[in-house]
Amino acid sequence: MAVFKAALEELKTAGAEIVDPADVDGLPQRLQNAGPCRGFKYDLEHYLAEAGAPIRTLDEIIKGGNFHPTIRRRLEGAQTTDAAGDNSPGCQASRDYRKKYGDAVLATMLKLKLDAFVYPTWSNPPAIIGDVRSNLAGDNSQVYAPTTGFPAITVPMGFTRGGTLPAGLTIFGRPWDEGRLFAFAYAYEQATHHRKPPPTTPPLK
Repeated sequence: MAVFKAALEELKTAGAEIVDPADVDGLPQRLQNAGPCRGFKYDLEHYLAEAGAPIRTLDEIIKGGNFHPTIRRRLEGAQTTDAAGDNSPGCQASRDYRKKYGDAVLATMLKLKLDAFVYPTWSNPPAIIGDVRSNLAGDNSQVYAPTTGFPAITVPMGFTRGGTLPAGLTIFGRPWDEGRLFAFAYAYEQATHHRKPPPTTPPLK
């Protein structure tokens, strides 16, 4: 969060007008009585079929075992549900929820005359691959962009842990406004030059 506060000051120096706070009013509550959408199995198997993949079903994926052990329970849980598809009550309720969520975001942007929102991509250091217990909180990428379907882009905003762990700044905007987000991201990167490649290591012998 300290890195993010510094990024806000960098944005101001670069000429951005910061509106803070910019609370989104009128966010809908998710309906609980429509049931889950359960679209994962349906979407996955239709994608595999259309792509002509050698593996066609979730059951084949589970039996093959070519995935990280930490996600086995999730895959098996999806396998035990019906392939509900896009027209199930749960999926229809999810679409209605996403539409209302997007409408609330756009209303706030219009009211406050915002071109975009900015926030830290994560609010804490990420967990090591396979660690499903620690550092799970703080992922800010699972709310606004995936719920609304609006575009977002992440750029480096600095480093933590003695300059070794990069932190990301997410820029989230209106639907079909990717061009503006690319311009903001490019301008910020040119003004700060936070991006730097990791150190190279000699090849294994």
